[in-house]
Amino acid sequence: MAGTPPTPRTRPTIYDVASEAKVAISTVSRVLNGSNEVSDATRDRVQAAIQKLQFRPQRTARALAQQSVTSLAVALPSATSAFYVEILKGVKDAMREREMDLLLCNLGSGHPGATLQRFLHRGAVDGLLLVSLPVDEALAVQLRGMQAPVVLLGSQSDEFDAYWWDDEAGARTATEHLIELGHRRIALVTAHAWGYSARPRLAGYRGALEAAGIDYDPDLVAAGDTTKHAGYSEEAGAEAMAKLMGGPTPPTAIFAASDVQAYGAWAWARDNGLRVPRDVSIVGYDDLKLSRYLDLSTVSQEMQRAGLRVAEQLLSRLDGSQDDCVGVELPARLIARGSSGPARA
Repeated sequence: MAGTPPTPRTRPTIYDVASEAKVAISTVSRVLNGSNEVSDATRDRVQAAIQKLQFRPQRTARALAQQSVTSLAVALPSATSAFYVEILKGVKDAMREREMDLLLCNLGSGHPGATLQRFLHRGAVDGLLLVSLPVDEALAVQLRGMQAPVVLLGSQSDEFDAYWWDDEAGARTATEHLIELGHRRIALVTAHAWGYSARPRLAGYRGALEAAGIDYDPDLVAAGDTTKHAGYSEEAGAEAMAKLMGGPTPPTAIFAASDVQAYGAWAWARDNGLRVPRDVSIVGYDDLKLSRYLDLSTVSQEMQRAGLRVAEQLLSRLDGSQDDCVGVELPARLIARGSSGPARA
């Protein structure tokens, strides 16, 4: 005769601990929360029951009972692109000593506001770090309704702590570097128009040309066909490079609006027999770690340090800081390396 199937093992609950220790549930809760309102004998009995049953309290339930901070959310356009990974490294560094959960919201480039709204409606978070998403009045109302600290990175605000880069000035600096090297046909590998930083970097590029007396030529501005990451990708960089170099008078220098686009542009040049910088100079934007090894000239935004700073500001708010909102323009500086050289005679 077949035996009775075993009962599936279930996770022990606080009720099981109370029953095993022959105490009230409230007593178990006091022991878990380190209360002094429990005798040593009772505490020993409860801890013996916890050990016997291998009970592990749920962190969220325990935190609610203690009214402690448990979760910090980071909402950003992409959790996998190299730029945002660098920012997340800094956030992680700031949270190293904190017993908190880090929740990621991948906003995407299609409808980031709606994605953020759905994320916030799924449950409360103790604090939000919002990256590369401008805050209009409708979004501001939603963020105020969180009743939790919010810190912005990559956009400005009079109402929330905000840290940002001047993308127009950074692009102007990169273009000026190529002009100083004697280049006059300077092309821009840009992103798609909905990319948050695409327009100011185009404006900085145009501004540098016009200040140097160089006519702006729209044929020297190209985006790749690939839409992933709004065009900030290696594939898009290679596609744009193919468009720019296919004309009768190709540019002698390329300013790519991101390092990853510069990688794609450089790969296309190599595959088509062009040498960098002898045949074409390339400057990127971001200063990703790989760029230092590839010897790519670029504009450094110190993303990891920026992630650390904004996360520390958010943590200070969670710790009770009541200071006025801060607005900080983060540094962006040109780093000239071997990929940019003098124009050909």
